Amino acid sequence: MAGIKDVAKKANVGVGTVSRMLNNSGYVAEETRKKIEIAMKELNYIPNELARNLYHKRTGIIAVLVPNVVNPFFTKFIDCVEAELYERGFKMMLCNTEKEHNAELEYLDMLNRHIVDGVITGVHSLDVEEYKKIHKPIVALDRYLGEHIPVVAVDHKDGGRLAAETLIHNGCKRILHFTGSTTVESPYHERHYEFERIMNENHIKTFKYELRWNRFDLEYYREVVKMVFAEKINFDGVFAVDALAIECMNETIRSHRKVPRDVKFVAYDGTFITEIVEPKMTAIVQPVEKLAKESVRLLYNLLCGKEYKDKKILLGVEIRKGNTTIV
Repeated sequence: MAGIKDVAKKANVGVGTVSRMLNNSGYVAEETRKKIEIAMKELNYIPNELARNLYHKRTGIIAVLVPNVVNPFFTKFIDCVEAELYERGFKMMLCNTEKEHNAELEYLDMLNRHIVDGVITGVHSLDVEEYKKIHKPIVALDRYLGEHIPVVAVDHKDGGRLAAETLIHNGCKRILHFTGSTTVESPYHERHYEFERIMNENHIKTFKYELRWNRFDLEYYREVVKMVFAEKINFDGVFAVDALAIECMNETIRSHRKVPRDVKFVAYDGTFITEIVEPKMTAIVQPVEKLAKESVRLLYNLLCGKEYKDKKILLGVEIRKGNTTIV
């Protein structure tokens, strides 16, 4: 297997010249660069990426933390983040934290030990105090982790407003409202606060169910729906995240109630699963591609030494009309 000395010999240049070109650490004349490239090709020489990264004091790897990869929102987010990181010359390390109790802490320790260059975290299982101990490049998705960590989120308050107004406009009077766990401080609670405020303002009855902390799997959603339906509540509207809204709709249909005649549904996230069910779900759509793009942009700028005064990026949401609401 050819090495850097073999490349230098064949190109008739010094080893230091080859090193400068590979590491982009100094001037190399264009004619010399072409000679080195030809020599590398003829010798089938592959540069040692690990060595180059060590030279630049980086690993070229970004850890992306998510609770699981089953949830369609995180599936899309991961896919988009990986593409954005690749464009900037980084590889992604996918970190699924739901199965192990201390997984999030272990992945953050990798950042402290320089195994990864930075972290994009979309999980809510670790105490904020642990993040305050770390002064390395971190970007948070939809969670406040301290003054020194930028947050990328959407305008959840507007999302809650759109959902509430849609159900009210459809004549709903008794609404099931599934909320996230309040044990964690997060921007996403704003959609639930705004939803409840508008419902109270319009004297509409809501049945609020707070979901368990850090659970996003279908099995759990089915348990929740089974429990709610066992209570025999007479509801005519539902507001929940995509998979939970769909599971609730399925159970509604199994109970011989018509959608949207008897019950109207508005989902939150607007991932692809809301468009492949029948009837197609009306949904508040989060711009996942933009969330991924902004997360990577912020992290890259942190890696380049940029500091942020405004550490919260807020993106807009939109409503996509389906067939689970009438108008």
